Amino acid sequence: MVKETYLGVDVSPLTYEGIISELQQKMARNEQSTIIAVNPEKVITANRDSQVKSLINESTFQIPDGVGVLLASKLKGGRITSRVTGVDMMGKLLDFAALEGHPVYFYGAKEEVVTKAISEIQKDRPQLKVAGYTNGYEKDESALVQRIHESGAKMLFVALGSPKQELWIKRNLANLPNVLVFQGVGGSFDVFSGMVKRAPAFFRKFGLEWLYRLASNPSRIKRQMNLPIFLWRVLIGKK
Repeated sequence: MVKETYLGVDVSPLTYEGIISELQQKMARNEQSTIIAVNPEKVITANRDSQVKSLINESTFQIPDGVGVLLASKLKGGRITSRVTGVDMMGKLLDFAALEGHPVYFYGAKEEVVTKAISEIQKDRPQLKVAGYTNGYEKDESALVQRIHESGAKMLFVALGSPKQELWIKRNLANLPNVLVFQGVGGSFDVFSGMVKRAPAFFRKFGLEWLYRLASNPSRIKRQMNLPIFLWRVLIGKK
């Protein structure tokens, strides 16, 4: 897989289907994979924080979550044809896990959020094997890792916010040899639980979720300014 690079940050050009296909092959070889979402805000942060840049570039799949990454690829004649959002990637992985019989583990968020998310997820995927869950307030990391290891999980979704969730995955990757797919999912449990509503389908279809969120919460304007800054730096070739 040849990746594209924007301001020193790698991005995988694969679609949802392409990622699932590669994961099937890697899981058959008993290889671990990590998935991280990349958007303009995270790229800008990575250019200020070498640790964040390393976390992204060391991942197996850096999915183009933000519309800005898609636009950057088009500007540079790249091969990224569509966004791959973190929450939708999680949904595709859950479908795959249910179909193939891979047990999954959920870690993070508040107790009422993660339990409601699991309940809603299983309504749509009754055959899904849930190996277990732990809310995001567990203090004993070693006990948690042992619990996940003993659960038999093959996929682990970590919802601690970025980069905390990616740092947790990096620390414990070697301690969880039986878990083959790790994804840091941010606020995705809130979405699956129904406690946080996604942007309407129209906004999602045209990559305008950022506009919907800005209209809903104008205080996000400073964060959204990362989009034009990112595109300008990509356009002029600034590192």
